Order: sequence, then structure tokens, then C-alpha cells
Amino acid sequence: MEQITLKAEARRANGSAEARRLRRRGKIPAAIMRPRGETTPIAVDAHDFELAVRGHKGGQLLARLDLDGAPADVLLRERQNHVLTGKPDHLDFSLVNLADKTRVTLQIQLSGEPEGVRVGGGILTQTLRSIEVEVRLQDLIDVVEVDVSHMKLGDTLFVSDLKLGDQFHILTHGDFALATVSAPEEEKAEAPADGSAPAAEVEVIAKGKKEDAAAPAAGGKPAAAAKAAPAAGAKKGK
Repeated sequence: MEQITLKAEARRANGSAEARRLRRRGKIPAAIMRPRGETTPIAVDAHDFELAVRGHKGGQLLARLDLDGAPADVLLRERQNHVLTGKPDHLDFSLVNLADKTRVTLQIQLSGEPEGVRVGGGILTQTLRSIEVEVRLQDLIDVVEVDVSHMKLGDTLFVSDLKLGDQFHILTHGDFALATVSAPEEEKAEAPADGSAPAAEVEVIAKGKKEDAAAPAAGGKPAAAAKAAPAAGAKKGK
């Protein structure tokens, strides 16, 4: 993953009034969480931040902050956006060592058209959009791109099928499904090629005939009983 560089300045005050003042100056209020839990309030230039992250795909962002002349490697942990403008309102960073392994969330991005969709008319469903991994930050990637073009109808891709390399330790359980290719829901009454009535319709028609046969005939007697009784004037057998 490419590490962006940003200039930052320490904040001398906290609170919503100070945050509004910073935003009017074109700054984004932010904070750096240090390993022992201490928090350093800072501010970064909004325009520089938006330019730096333009085109960034993943949920993680690795940055080097120039904090009043002192460099600091940080990982962006949370970005809060304004509900109306969608622009960043607040940023939370964690101070990190690039050589240490860190637990991060990686986004899953499917690529390719599955064979089961292209040939079999199936439906591709992504059931998991991110995984948890442990990785050195210098090996961090933007997203996990998964090729699904080989998947056929009925295939399921699991977390255990991912091949990320030895530098990644996957923490998400391997039995979790990432994607499936399922057959389209068949119509309940699909007409056969020979033009005969659909099977479901045949069953309904047959059932309807049986019910008609069991219904009382004119005169109050069941039709089946009337058929079994000798017709008027018929000769008895010897």
C-alpha cells in the first residue's frame, strides 16, 4: 500500500466550538491514539487530505504525518463524514510501527464474471465484504481482489480458499463463505418443449377431475355410485 504524506498541526483546544473554527479555516479536526492510550489532538488540511486519498480503494489508509516538523507513521482508523456534504468531519489515527504486525480489516473485491453466470445463467452473490487479518503495515494492501471467473453453478468460495501469502495471517474463520453462484429460481410451471401442459398444471387438472368425479351427480347421488348401478332397463347377466 502506498503511504501518503500529510502536514499536521497540534491543537491547543478541544470541543465543538474549536472544531467549527478549524473547519472554517479549511482544516479537519483529528486525533492520534498512542500505544498507551494517550490521545494527541491535531488538525490536517482538508484540501491536502482529499487530494491524497483520491482514488484510494480500501478501508485502511497508511500515512506519514509531519506533525510540526516531527514525522509520525499512523494508520487511519476512522473517518467521520458530514451527513449532508459527505466531506470528512473528523479523523482518528493510530500511531504505528511499520515493522510490527497489526490487526486490520481488508475489503474484499470480486473480479471477473463466473462461468456459472456467463454460461449457466446463474446469480453471483457476495456474502462477505471484508476479512480481519494480521499483517506488517509495510505489507498492507488496499483491497483483496478475488477472481471468481472459474466459479460454476452451485460453487461457493470460502475464506479458507484465499491465497494471500505468508505475510498475512487471516483471523476470519475459514468456514465463512465469501461468494456463491446459485441457479436462478425456476418457474413453478415451466412448459415442456413438446407443448404439453406443464407438470404442475397436469397435477392440478388431474386433481380437479378427481374432485369432479366425486361430486354429487344430478339427482343427489354420487356420480361414481350412479355409474356402478345398473342402468334402467339393462339386462342382468346370467
